[in-house]
Amino acid sequence: MQFTTDIVIGLEVHAGLNTKTKLFCGCPNRKAEQPNTLICPVCLGHPGSKPVVNRKVIEYALRMGIATQSKLASELIFSRKSYFYPDLAKNYQITQYELPICSGGKLALKDGKEVGFIRIHLEEDPASLVHQGSMQESPFVLVDYNRSGSPLLEIVTKPCMASPEEARDFMKQLITTLGYLNIFDANDGIIKADANLSIRESGYTRVEIKNITGFKEIERALIYEVARQKQEINDGKNRVQETRGWDADKGITFSMRTKETEADYGYIIDPDLVPITITKEMIEEVRMRMPELAPQKIQRYAGLGVDRTDAEIVASELELAELFERALEEGIKPVFAARWIRRELLRVLNYNKKSITDAKVDERQLFTLFRLVSGKKITEKTGQRLIEKLMDASFDMQEYVEKEGLLAVSDSDQLEQWCREAIAESTKAVEDYKNGSEKSLNFIVGHVMQKSRGTAAPEEVKGMLRNLLRNTSAL
Repeated sequence: MQFTTDIVIGLEVHAGLNTKTKLFCGCPNRKAEQPNTLICPVCLGHPGSKPVVNRKVIEYALRMGIATQSKLASELIFSRKSYFYPDLAKNYQITQYELPICSGGKLALKDGKEVGFIRIHLEEDPASLVHQGSMQESPFVLVDYNRSGSPLLEIVTKPCMASPEEARDFMKQLITTLGYLNIFDANDGIIKADANLSIRESGYTRVEIKNITGFKEIERALIYEVARQKQEINDGKNRVQETRGWDADKGITFSMRTKETEADYGYIIDPDLVPITITKEMIEEVRMRMPELAPQKIQRYAGLGVDRTDAEIVASELELAELFERALEEGIKPVFAARWIRRELLRVLNYNKKSITDAKVDERQLFTLFRLVSGKKITEKTGQRLIEKLMDASFDMQEYVEKEGLLAVSDSDQLEQWCREAIAESTKAVEDYKNGSEKSLNFIVGHVMQKSRGTAAPEEVKGMLRNLLRNTSAL
């Protein structure tokens, strides 16, 4: 393949599917408090044990294939990938090789660029290795087989991403799609990526970075590895095709081994698992149950009059989209709901370094706040303060607003009194305004807002001040 960009990145992403049981046995597919407790002879590959395919896993893979416009296989065939490592009790991993369940396909980045897929296939997760400290420095390794046999969906992209930023965006879009399809739980599920990276200066010698967790770490690891490779070339070192690990704590990659080829794994078709026919009826049944995905939601929200950027951000996370949908069911206007979820709710979530799931916001009180602001019962400034308070703990929004006297002032006499007092106390700003400084009016407006404790509408205050300042007798 001929490359033209300075950096070439391809990803092999492993996403843990959120089925109730594992891929080939009835063991629970969940986290356990104690190691090596969710296991059976099939998980461990004991002699005489026979794997049986979990039908739900097939359905989940087909959902992903349909969502990414992939070509779907007519048969499901599993192979054995042989290698010796402590995380494989039977010395081989059951995966797909000759015929993946999905081939081709694509996923769009935020800027519209499409990342093409080579394949999407199913495989079992190996056990987890537990180290004391870092992998390099641990004096021993422990093996927990609870995860062994859990279903993984592996998504292999074409080498078409040209920057760490694009790789991070791809991971974000992928996690969003998996969440919308309800086949992956972003809060509890495991998602790891092996990144294949090459740069122009090395003649595009490929280096694989193993087991990077999360879309933020992808960007960090790739930025470091690009800089490392360039430095080695500047130092006159020869580049070799190799596999490296990622140490997230230290923020560095480290060499693990020279890169294997597919022939090194000695793939054979698994004799214990007969081919399974994937019928057109099965595919159509899955297609009929497909949920609305982010791109469709964006179009629908835009059709409701929502700003395109607001629609894209709200739809970018399933939890936000579901919150927006529930707000509409509560009678909140679409444009207002999208704007406040995108700007105000996300503002306080980001400030508190929380996700919408972590925050556990009281939706009933949040929607009451939305109604108060959109109905001009309280000012937007008051609403901004109250949404910050709601992030700390739930409280009765309507009762609090009335008790604290935060309802928007509709008494024009009271508003005029505050304006006159502010004018009298801001002689320099008044003089500057009369000399043509429009910014000085904002200073006086702020003074009125202080007097009203944020209950006065800024635009109404500004209009009244202009009228009073035109009348010299008011001064």
